[in-house]
Amino acid sequence: MSLSAKEWLTQLRQLPLSDRFRIMNVCGGHERSITQAGLRGALPPQIELIPGPGCPVCVCPEEDIYQAIQLAINEEITLLAFGDMLRVPVNVSKQEPRSLDQAHGAGADIRPIASPIEALKLAKSEPNRAFVFFAAGFETTTAPVAALLVEGIPDNLSILLSGRLTWPAVSMLLESDTPGFDALVAPGHVATVMGPEEWQFVVDKHQLPAAIAGFTSDSLLAATYSVCRQALEDRRFLDNCYPELVKPEGNLSARAHLSTALEVVDANWRGIGTIPKSGFALHADYAKWDARLRYPEYDEPDRKRAGKMPAGCDCAQVVLGKKYPNECRLYGTACVPRNPIGPCMVSDEGACRIWWSGGVRPD
Repeated sequence: MSLSAKEWLTQLRQLPLSDRFRIMNVCGGHERSITQAGLRGALPPQIELIPGPGCPVCVCPEEDIYQAIQLAINEEITLLAFGDMLRVPVNVSKQEPRSLDQAHGAGADIRPIASPIEALKLAKSEPNRAFVFFAAGFETTTAPVAALLVEGIPDNLSILLSGRLTWPAVSMLLESDTPGFDALVAPGHVATVMGPEEWQFVVDKHQLPAAIAGFTSDSLLAATYSVCRQALEDRRFLDNCYPELVKPEGNLSARAHLSTALEVVDANWRGIGTIPKSGFALHADYAKWDARLRYPEYDEPDRKRAGKMPAGCDCAQVVLGKKYPNECRLYGTACVPRNPIGPCMVSDEGACRIWWSGGVRPD
């Protein structure tokens, strides 16, 4: 049934909801659409929309960003990174560059790019210059990086990969004693690549209502209605509310590139810790282009707060859906977009940045 956003809201308001019903999304794009459209305020008060682990920039290991900064400063390279990585801070003394943006200001050759293809074009245009592509992202961003490797890249381009899978973080929450949500709205763009089947465990193993949504208000509200009705009728299933793009098994070509060029490994999430089988690493056949093997390891484990969130920052709790952005003690005071303390205030997919842009101010 294809309804408009207004019609879905009418349907939602007619549901006999009596208790609080918490729905988590795990997509920065979803959270941005929800906030910009004012969906929270339009929904029945019993429905609580919780932003979850949907921002790859927010969970990118602090050590990886530090490594990228040090490579750019100490090696004769050009470092390439997606634009929202440039201002993410690391934990160093005030005398050192604490972000890629500050390292660029100190003289390092760091260039923002919007896609992996740009990295390829730049490397080919300057064959005598060494390039390192710092690639952080979830499956939808990592798949093009894998395709780049499979299709062939020049020897002067290396990959510093910080790719993550989305579902293991949700699985970790559901395996905990306090998952903090009653239903899941899964990310349509990830399901487009990896297939909807990746989210079936939410229903089969944990008996929670689940739906896959796109980025429009009508798709998000359809998914919200679906999980609410599943709970009311006591029947759980994975509902595809984004059928225009999400197909069974996903994008087979993209998945083939991922499995050919990369392997799934245990991976660190900033402020959260290691989540089993939640990261991507270059396959041994592509080790030649692995920046972690080609260049020195610059991480210094003895650095104060190495690998952690900045002091006082609740980004990890925000990412896990344990706190709302405006419940962080730094939100809107010490931490604002022009002077971010934590990564959630930097990225356009970070819940803190989204809420601030949506006009939410400290309580």
